[in-house]
Amino acid sequence: MNSLFFVVSKLIGALIRPETLFILLLGVIFSALHRGRTSFARRTLGLTLFGAIIVGILPVGELLLAPLEARYPDNPKLAGVSTIVVLGGAEEPAYSARWRQPIVNDAGDRYLAALSLARRFPKAQILFAGGSGSLTGSAISEASIATDIFLGDGIAQARLRLEDASRNTAENAALLRKLVRRQPEGQSVLVTSAFHMPRAMATFCAAGWTNLTAWPTDYRSGNFADGIGWHFADNLASLNTGTREWIGLFAYWLTGRTQQLMGAGCNKVAQEGPQRQPVTSPNNKSSLQRKAPPKT
Repeated sequence: MNSLFFVVSKLIGALIRPETLFILLLGVIFSALHRGRTSFARRTLGLTLFGAIIVGILPVGELLLAPLEARYPDNPKLAGVSTIVVLGGAEEPAYSARWRQPIVNDAGDRYLAALSLARRFPKAQILFAGGSGSLTGSAISEASIATDIFLGDGIAQARLRLEDASRNTAENAALLRKLVRRQPEGQSVLVTSAFHMPRAMATFCAAGWTNLTAWPTDYRSGNFADGIGWHFADNLASLNTGTREWIGLFAYWLTGRTQQLMGAGCNKVAQEGPQRQPVTSPNNKSSLQRKAPPKT
């Protein structure tokens, strides 16, 4: 069922993107013209152009992102941090494999925040969850890229534990919980993009994590008036992100992957689940180095 959910979510995610809607509307317009329904085609074209102009001028996507990003406080007070949990999704596996160096995307702030916390709490263990979120898989896992980034920044290998099989947030929480078996005592900090934090917190709480504090980063929304202008590509990207995340929240809640639509936190002590064998962590040797062809 997890694999079916993963495949269906990817397919639906591609169909519900606002940019997909624009393409579908153009298809409707051409079909109407072919059938001689010119009046209908003109009206549809006018509405499509009007919608494109609105998206290009107004940062409408930020209206969806802002309430998600405001769900948890920025820079919360921390004390006695024993574990820093970092979620994958900030990596570019294809580019990293091609150029044999870790390459990140717009969510790269997750690494900046994690590395800052690691220096602030030098005794804290760093847990990372991320395999591949692609339907076709990837040459290297998100975890292997994370290994290169953390080790390259001077983080001791003994502090790292990585899970490299998860494909989405629900699997991040469940497989990482199996890997650590018993959650370390003390405060745990969850690091992910601010817009993704409500779903991540709700999912981790449902998977049995406790004493978890949200550390949101990678903010995408700002002052609405400041965003007015012609920024079609950026505004469309924000609208895509906001639409996908809200649908993801409802999908996780409806399918029982979360118990709350937007997690309020899980700081109460929960009973330990059944003991299971930990998931084998990836070899800490860089996958980029292992899988890249030798230089000639």
